[in-house]
Amino acid sequence: MSQSLNIPSAAISRLVTYLRILEKLESQGINRTSSNDLAERAQVSAFQVRKDLAYFGRFGTRGMGYTVAVLKRELRRILGLTRPWNVVIMGMGRLGQAIAHYPGASDYEFSFVGLFDPDPSKVGLQIRNLEVMHPDHLKDFVRSHQVDMGFIAVPAERAQDVAQTLVEAGVKGILNFAPVVIQPKMVERPGLEPEKEEEWEGVIVENIDFLAGMKRLAFYILNPGLRELEEVG
Repeated sequence: MSQSLNIPSAAISRLVTYLRILEKLESQGINRTSSNDLAERAQVSAFQVRKDLAYFGRFGTRGMGYTVAVLKRELRRILGLTRPWNVVIMGMGRLGQAIAHYPGASDYEFSFVGLFDPDPSKVGLQIRNLEVMHPDHLKDFVRSHQVDMGFIAVPAERAQDVAQTLVEAGVKGILNFAPVVIQPKMVERPGLEPEKEEEWEGVIVENIDFLAGMKRLAFYILNPGLRELEEVG
């Protein structure tokens, strides 16, 4: 895949949706599908399906569509789901524990390898055969377990500090469930634009805000025509 391609983040989100559809089709014993069928199931246009896939190559045959197993395999490869990913969870309150018990992560090579919380009443607890540790041990743990991602499940006021702790420990991917946008630490230089701290270079942050999602739902329920225009665009 060419690194010069400007691939919209929305296209990556749709690839995840297409993969989920393909997995369901395969479980139903369906061996072939088409851009029209994928489009209908994903609630997008067939043109959008073809455009999204074209960013990464050619996967179908004109007039015959796609082989479900082959396209599923290729999407897993594109999305990086053919290798293991080690994940730590920061914050073992109700949300953190719910994430730790999520049953589907291992289906995609995501392994929860470490759980962390500064609360003395939680340190030492056994959750999914893992012992909750104090964040003071995070840096050594990340190094010894080759941690790829950190999930943040702490109150909003602690999220930025926890993100900084993850980055300083060497974690390059952060999934933030706190209702606040994580910002990279910046360096101010006289007469120059602020730059990211070196340790933040290459760090990817995804913010998952449930409340923001509910607000968007409320808006689009009241203005359904605008959602349709957004999807067409």
